[in-house]
Amino acid sequence: MRSLVREERLVTLTGTGGVGKTRLALEVAGELNEEFPDGAWLVELAPLDRRTAALPEAVLAALDIRQDAAAPPADRLAEALRARRMLLVLDNCEHVVEQAADLAARLLRAAPGLHILATSREPLAVDGEVLWAVPPLDLPGSTDLTVMAKSDAVRLFVARAAASAPGFGLNVGNAEAVARLCRRLDGIPLALELAATRVRALGVQGVVDRLGDRFRLLASGRRGAPARQRTLTAVIDWSWDLLTEPERAVLRRLAVHADGCTLDAAEATSPDEDVLDLLARLVDRSLVVAVDGTAGVRYRLLESVAEYCLARLAEAGETDRVRAAHARHYLALAEQAEPHLYGHEQRDWLRRLDQEAANFRAALDTAVQQKDADVALRLVNALAWYWFLRGRLAEARRSLETALTAAPGADRAAGSPAADRAAGWLAGFAALLGEEVEWEPVLARIEDPAARARATLFVGMVVLDLPSSEELVGRVLRECRALGDRWGVAAALSRQARAAFARSELEAVREAGEESARIFRELGDRWGVLQATEWLAGLAQTVADGERAEELFAEGLVMAEELGLWPEVARRTAWLGWLAMYEGDHVRAMELCGKAMRLAVAHGYQEGRMMAEMGLAFAAQKAGELDLAEKHLLNLLDGVPRGPAAEPALHLPTTLGALGHVAVQRGDWAAALELHREAYEAARKLGDPRTTAFTVEGMASALAAGGSHTAAARLLGLAAAARDRHHTPPVPSEQEDIRRVAGTCREALGDQAYADAYEEGGKLELHEAGDSLTR
Repeated sequence: MRSLVREERLVTLTGTGGVGKTRLALEVAGELNEEFPDGAWLVELAPLDRRTAALPEAVLAALDIRQDAAAPPADRLAEALRARRMLLVLDNCEHVVEQAADLAARLLRAAPGLHILATSREPLAVDGEVLWAVPPLDLPGSTDLTVMAKSDAVRLFVARAAASAPGFGLNVGNAEAVARLCRRLDGIPLALELAATRVRALGVQGVVDRLGDRFRLLASGRRGAPARQRTLTAVIDWSWDLLTEPERAVLRRLAVHADGCTLDAAEATSPDEDVLDLLARLVDRSLVVAVDGTAGVRYRLLESVAEYCLARLAEAGETDRVRAAHARHYLALAEQAEPHLYGHEQRDWLRRLDQEAANFRAALDTAVQQKDADVALRLVNALAWYWFLRGRLAEARRSLETALTAAPGADRAAGSPAADRAAGWLAGFAALLGEEVEWEPVLARIEDPAARARATLFVGMVVLDLPSSEELVGRVLRECRALGDRWGVAAALSRQARAAFARSELEAVREAGEESARIFRELGDRWGVLQATEWLAGLAQTVADGERAEELFAEGLVMAEELGLWPEVARRTAWLGWLAMYEGDHVRAMELCGKAMRLAVAHGYQEGRMMAEMGLAFAAQKAGELDLAEKHLLNLLDGVPRGPAAEPALHLPTTLGALGHVAVQRGDWAAALELHREAYEAARKLGDPRTTAFTVEGMASALAAGGSHTAAARLLGLAAAARDRHHTPPVPSEQEDIRRVAGTCREALGDQAYADAYEEGGKLELHEAGDSLTR
């Protein structure tokens, strides 16, 4: 800043009221005072009446230059400054901006040694002017005390609060409240200073709790300050009074937009105004902030300005009308976006919808408050797939329920296509969140065949009960083929590939996965490609083609990151961790699975968390970190039904098997055997030959540790034959375990006895690996 004022002859500090323009200008002028032979001089323009301003006289008086009655004040001033080398600070130019601009231009022409530093809420628009937008103070990125201590907003607030309430300081107990206060006051120094004066009476949390009524809360303080800066209301009043009526209309209507808006959205709420020109003027006046967004420039208000404008909107009697226009605009945007979420422009539309998430919530609130069921139901139907892709399951469920409550009772019961479709979405999201749902009557009420097929597909994709899921998906696949719904066909096939993978039906995985991936690629749906290629990659891993599996998972990870599909990012990262474990790189496996688990937890993705935690636990067991492995394995079993009568969860056999290996490593072969037996029974019930073979190998490991080497050798032969029949060879880390157990048995039995037992086991079927073999 100092360098800029030295080099440029006119620098204007711009920014919203209270942001610290005057403070910065005075600091810079003080530091440069000695560098200008004729010094630095301050001229305060705020007291001047904008209708009768006499700027030259004010500058003459501030510089203590005698006025000459024979010469106009501007001429006298220009002549007096002609030979001077000085810095002139013109403070608060916004209300006399045209006169200030004329005077600055004239003085700069007349006095080559003159430099001017101006402060204004809008530019002077003079040739050669260099603008410096004074930003709000930087906000804390977290509530970590070390991070917060580096935030200028926090430091200012804490210093002023300590001056008001001796003994006040930043600590763990108040860090969250201080951070929230700084954010809600947008880092504006004046607002922070006013809030700090209330800490002594209310405490920090009390101040935060009352920020909804901030103008009354921050209505006193700073008695020595100019009137325009004594209260938060006065700061914004000063800018508001300088606006034309059209500017005020656009500004107050912008306040209904949550977290900013595009030009199109601003025009939708002010259709009677030349919004583009007026927005540009409001940006110049530092009342609207313009930032680059994915769909072009976005316009937003600081929170305090927005609160002020909402009050003005209510005073104008426009609140209901403008909010309704806002809701209609965002409904149109959501419905425009919906088909693109299934095709080539998926990424761009996801990003655009991300930016408008707060506006969609506000639009739904408006529709419900105004009892506009049509807008509410159409909006949630258009956004449901977006919420699913982004993993916002709770928001989807809550929004769908809210919209359905806005519909008349008859619409909710039957007869309204929009309500029936919303109920179908709601059933799917509820099932995805683990709730018990009677979806059959909900789906039956949807009359349109295409809509009913999509709703059935969604429920089939998310329902946790595997047999029900397969029945629904199989039925809807036939319906989608008959309807010509290629996206529906591809989605159903990807789900069938997943189910086939769980049963180790490898040819079925290949056929369904490849057809699904081909259709999704033709449609341009990269989310769909991710679903199909996940199981093709899993297939490659199963048949020991680790290179192909890693290639597909790595490609999927890049694709998921580009789309911002963080649940999918977590899954692909976990998969890569599993691959690293299978290849024997246990440290990298724990690193990747740990990263995936943290990401899944952050996004509330339960299935991804379980997958990543399993990988972390298995890798820890392989690496000999038994306490860490056991901790995560027991966590995975928490609340999972077990026993002969229970329908086993998909992860139960492998989790029990890993616990069995932990027990063997700790020397408790009897406990290990019981765990492996339980894992074997669960795997058989699930009908998964690959996992069943894994559990048989686990039983062999426990038996060998307990000295039953002949039985262990038979089980190794049985498992190897089963893997050959089902084309599910062991991965490298499993091969290592098998070689270790085989070596123990061969050493104990001798080569011939081992070979005989192994061959005997190879003649048996998986279902014969029962008690008779393990006694």
